[in-house]
Amino acid sequence: MDHGPMREPHFRDEPTEDPRRAPGSPVAPTTVPGLKRVLFGPTAEYDREHRPWRALLATEPFRARAVPDGADRVALSYQRLHLLNDDLDSALELAADPARLASLHEWTAPVDSGLTTIAGIHYNLFLGSLLDHDRQPGRELGDYLALRRVGTFLCTELDHGNDAGALRTTATYDPAADGFVLHTPDPGARKFMPNTGGYGGPKTGLVAARLVVDGDDHGVFLFLTPLTDASGPLPGVTVRPLTEKYGSPVDHCLTSFEHVRLPRHAMLAGEHGRLGADGVLTSAVGNRRRRFLRSIDRVTTGKLCMSAATLGAVRAALAIAVRYSHHRGISGARGGTRVPVFAHRSHHGPLVSALAASYAMTLLHRETVRMFRVRPADARGRERAERMAAVAKGWVTWNGRRILIECRERCGARALFPANRLATLCADSEGPITAEGDNLAVWVKAGAEMLLDHDSAPPSDAPAGRPLTDPGFLGDLLASVERVHLHRARRRLRQAPPGDPLGRWNAAAPHALRAVAAFAQRRAGEALLGAARTAEPDTGPLLLDLYRLFALERIGEHAGDLLAEGRLTGDQTTALPDAVEELIASLAGQALTLVEAFDLPEEVLADVPIAGPRIHAGLVASDTRPPRRFPLDVPRAERPAALTR
Repeated sequence: MDHGPMREPHFRDEPTEDPRRAPGSPVAPTTVPGLKRVLFGPTAEYDREHRPWRALLATEPFRARAVPDGADRVALSYQRLHLLNDDLDSALELAADPARLASLHEWTAPVDSGLTTIAGIHYNLFLGSLLDHDRQPGRELGDYLALRRVGTFLCTELDHGNDAGALRTTATYDPAADGFVLHTPDPGARKFMPNTGGYGGPKTGLVAARLVVDGDDHGVFLFLTPLTDASGPLPGVTVRPLTEKYGSPVDHCLTSFEHVRLPRHAMLAGEHGRLGADGVLTSAVGNRRRRFLRSIDRVTTGKLCMSAATLGAVRAALAIAVRYSHHRGISGARGGTRVPVFAHRSHHGPLVSALAASYAMTLLHRETVRMFRVRPADARGRERAERMAAVAKGWVTWNGRRILIECRERCGARALFPANRLATLCADSEGPITAEGDNLAVWVKAGAEMLLDHDSAPPSDAPAGRPLTDPGFLGDLLASVERVHLHRARRRLRQAPPGDPLGRWNAAAPHALRAVAAFAQRRAGEALLGAARTAEPDTGPLLLDLYRLFALERIGEHAGDLLAEGRLTGDQTTALPDAVEELIASLAGQALTLVEAFDLPEEVLADVPIAGPRIHAGLVASDTRPPRRFPLDVPRAERPAALTR
């Protein structure tokens, strides 16, 4: 695709051999469509959850452009949010659908992480929370649906991050006015770090605050609070911009309240708590902590969205790195010859391993979303679904960062230039690791829960005679890793001295956290193996090899434990490295096919110079394409047709 008026340097690599001639099985014409169906679902599901976002990203307003500073990048992200909102059939339907919310993050993250952040806050945390609570007379949604007011979410405070249940902002009920007084009692209670800056238009927030009635603290609820208008913060609201952070910029701020009065309908009520006209709180949830968690339930959906954003970035980075590796030529073993850098095992090995992991990560995420959408009504089933979302979020985002760094390094110095996206994707990967619950904190909670409520798979048959190519054997080994660490954690918990809860947990924590990781790996492997077994004939064997590679590499990390526990024999342990190498050699020839199935719009990849044969483009300042403007005041009817589908 033409990149526009961009001058290309006179130097370029010599032609290399056809990269598709690398070792591997021939690719059938139906392989890529089959892989797409595995990754994105059948046609109806793809059309509902993925195609609209993919089509939007291919339009002109979402194409890459030169935006020199942070302020302009923030403004561009909000401009795109308005365009995205104009393109929606229904913002309410989007907010009510966890799968579509997740896919929104999945597709926008590789293009504009700032947009991903503010869209997730508006549609999931803000609109979603309004939908999940009681509808109240006087609470109109029209301004939020039309984005005449942007929604934001104010929960964590300077002194209360992962322990947000202990936050100190108060909403005191005033019976005379039949309303609330929202107040920040001390500097540590200032809200950190909502997007309450002056970009995107007037803003309204959902503020997490302690409900105080007649001096009694009833726990944390959400309160709908207008924050700014066209002139700036409203009376009693103080907004202080934060310094620039690592990653794509967003208008993050410190926000506080000085006796701000709110009407009765500002409180978001539900079965976890309703305040009667007499000022008496009734609740079906007696525990204040559980009331708080129910109030901010949308944070769990946000975990799915953070995983999805990382997945989108990982697949984009792998597509860029694999394509670059086939275009970038280096000197061959014989004088005067050139080969693609991908031909070297030292180069393609890490990328092939990352491809196997990316397929497993994607399918684990799909399974987690399905599990979350049909959460059982009983408390235990609901808690298990929410735990799975937390476990998957930590595993996907941590592994995603590792893969993104690998892709950046495999593309050398060119990957440090913003035009080639990889450095930006690496920086943006830090946000999901911390957002919607810091990974370590949510895994600590999951690990503690697993010690009390998690059934380990029974021991498998003796390993002697079972080949490392047997998918069932590999699944048993992944389950054994999980069982080993869970049993060790429980043993250390029992052996720790009584009377010191923190000391007992500290004794068990290392193995509990390893059990959480092993649980995620097992479930990801099961998802990938399940897809391989049900896939079409042209894709099943390829997916099966991806599963074998994914499983063997994780088993290899725990070979010592498995050998000591009698789950591997000495011969099998010795054979593990060779089995991995054989799979990498076989799959290397399919790398381009595997990334083609990621279905990234060619328009997006065309904006990344190293993703095509013109790998030197975009390195010199004069080569930079001028910014393309798409002002918000262009009438909808005059916008590109693809924007309105």
